[in-house]
Amino acid sequence: MITCYIKKQHRLTVVEGIEYLNDLEDRKSVIWIDMLFPTLEEVRAIEAIFNIEFPTKQESEEIELSSRYWEEHNRIEINSYFLINDSKEPVNETVSFILQEELLISVRYKKLASFDASIRKLLASPREYKTGYSIFSQIIDIRIDADADIIENLGRDIAAIRKQAFNDDVDNEDLLEQMSAFENLNMKIRENLTDKQRILNSLLKSQRVSEDKSDLPIMLKDIRSLIDHTNFNFERLDYLQNIFVGLLSVEQNKVIKIFTIVNVIFLPPTLVASIYGMNFHIMPELDWEYGYLFSIGVMVLSAISPLIIFRKKGWI
Repeated sequence: MITCYIKKQHRLTVVEGIEYLNDLEDRKSVIWIDMLFPTLEEVRAIEAIFNIEFPTKQESEEIELSSRYWEEHNRIEINSYFLINDSKEPVNETVSFILQEELLISVRYKKLASFDASIRKLLASPREYKTGYSIFSQIIDIRIDADADIIENLGRDIAAIRKQAFNDDVDNEDLLEQMSAFENLNMKIRENLTDKQRILNSLLKSQRVSEDKSDLPIMLKDIRSLIDHTNFNFERLDYLQNIFVGLLSVEQNKVIKIFTIVNVIFLPPTLVASIYGMNFHIMPELDWEYGYLFSIGVMVLSAISPLIIFRKKGWI
C-alpha cells in the first residue's frame, strides 16, 4: 500500500496509490510517500517516477555503516532499526528511508506505532512539517521516546524480579527464563539505539540537508542517556544472575549438609551392625541373653551421639 502526502501551502492532501502521482504536474509538492508492504510493481513504479533505486530487503538489513547510511547525488538513503516488542520475541525491523530534496520516501514491511503516531501529528498540524526531513526527524524522535518507555518498563520488571529471587515459591526455571528474556530485550534496545546514534551522527555532518538540524543534537543526547540506561540494565541483570547462582549454591549446600549429617548418623550404627553380623563363635555376646538388646542400644547411642555433638557445635 502506498500513501502519498501532498502539501500545497498549508493544506495537506492524503492520496493512496500511485495513479495520482502519474498525473501530478508539480511533484515537488509531495513531501512524503509511505510504502507499507509494497509490491514489486509499486516499487518499480516509484523508482521510475522519481529516478531512484531502492535497496533490497537483504541489503537494507546489513549492519555496516555504509549499508545503513549513504549519500548519493541529491539524496540520502537510510536504513534504520525499529524495535517491535509486541510478541514474545523482540525483533528489530529495518525500515528504509530516502531523503531526496524535500521528499521523504519510507519503505516498511511491518505496521509500526511510530509511523501511526507521526501520521496523526502530521494530519493534526501540517504547518509544522515543511519538508520530508521534518517528517523523518519526527518519526525518529517518536521512536526514541518509545524506546525510552520500553527501557523504563524493563527497569521496573528487573526490580520486580529481584524480589522474586528471594521467594522460595518461585520456580527457578521460570526465573531464569525471565532473566534471559530481559537480557535479550535489553540487547535489542541497545542495538536499536546504537544504530540510530550512528545514523544521526552521519546526518548531522551531512551537507545535503539545508534545513535547521538543531533537533539532532537533542536526539543524540537522549540516545546517549538511553544507552547508559541499557548498560545499567546489563549490570543489574548480571548482578541478579550472580545472586541467583549464589542462592542456588546455598540451597545445594543445605541439601548436601543434610545428606552428610544423615550419613554421619547412620555410619556408626552400620559399623556396629556389621561387626555383630559376622557371627564369629569367639564373640562373647553371641550366646548372651541380652546380646541383641545390647547391640541395639549401642547402635542407638552411636546414632544419637553425633546429633548431640552437632547441636552443641551449632551445625544443625
